[in-house]
Amino acid sequence: MRVVVTGGAGYIGAHVARALRLAGHEAIVVDDLRAASASRVGDLVFEKVALEDTERICGVFERYRPDGVVHLAGSASVAESVRHPEVYWDNNLRSGASLLVACARYPVRAFLFSSTAAVYGNAEVVPIREDSPLKPTTPYGASKLAFERLLHTAARAVGFRSTALRYFNAAGANPEWGVGEEHDPEEHLIPRAIEALAGGGNVQIYGNDYPTPDGTCVRDYVHVDDLADAHVRALEAENLESGRSFNVGTGRGHSVREVVETVASRLGIAPRFDFKDRRPGDPPTLIADASALGEHLDWSPRVSDLDYIVATAVDWAHRRTI
Repeated sequence: MRVVVTGGAGYIGAHVARALRLAGHEAIVVDDLRAASASRVGDLVFEKVALEDTERICGVFERYRPDGVVHLAGSASVAESVRHPEVYWDNNLRSGASLLVACARYPVRAFLFSSTAAVYGNAEVVPIREDSPLKPTTPYGASKLAFERLLHTAARAVGFRSTALRYFNAAGANPEWGVGEEHDPEEHLIPRAIEALAGGGNVQIYGNDYPTPDGTCVRDYVHVDDLADAHVRALEAENLESGRSFNVGTGRGHSVREVVETVASRLGIAPRFDFKDRRPGDPPTLIADASALGEHLDWSPRVSDLDYIVATAVDWAHRRTI
């Protein structure tokens, strides 16, 4: 299958593009590099195009005539979305709509969307099922949910199969592929903890008064290789019902404090904390019920043990400094 991977120069996108190639598919990376690095593209086919440039995106589709799309491009910071909501509606909804124009002019068979657990907001029942109330509390979650709905509507109208994967917390790296986390600024916990502790500093933790066992937020961490595997399976599932949205997670939660302690242990040093006020929009607990993905795609996390996730992230960080 020939697949356009938007955001394929990003952290998750680079893993997904390589997993697709490993599975025998042809990946065409489309990225404007505003929030990514060209170094992640490697020897993959690459088109530097902004999604909001509809005519240029249509030109990419005309040249390659893809069978499928994996849409990972977009803005993904909860905190930033609260400060600049207009950016999130622009990047996550308007640019996605531009991509759908190309799919209508040059029909594809399947469209897979990178969504988020933020669509659930402050879920009252944990683990969270896909039929849980959809009540996003931030522009990030709201804009992702809006595109999910637009995508599924467009799929019915145009005639392609649509699937959304609601990520919980993607983490870890595949250092052998030469890709890992390197955001600017870096907001994800594990790389922040590695950088702070390895540099002799403290790890900032936003809130230690949540209704959780140790007062810090609890999250479900899934290794990016397992996440990429879910994408490959979803794209290849020709008989999968269109319009479905699936959680991707492990069903296990780890607190922020526990994660920092695991990083410190891997580095062989003592954990050091700097507790800050809560961030707006952060739910106390997000843990996935991903049983539907297992039932429909025979997917289960293989390498999402927290120790392994942290080990691969530390390995990646060491390789970056060599």
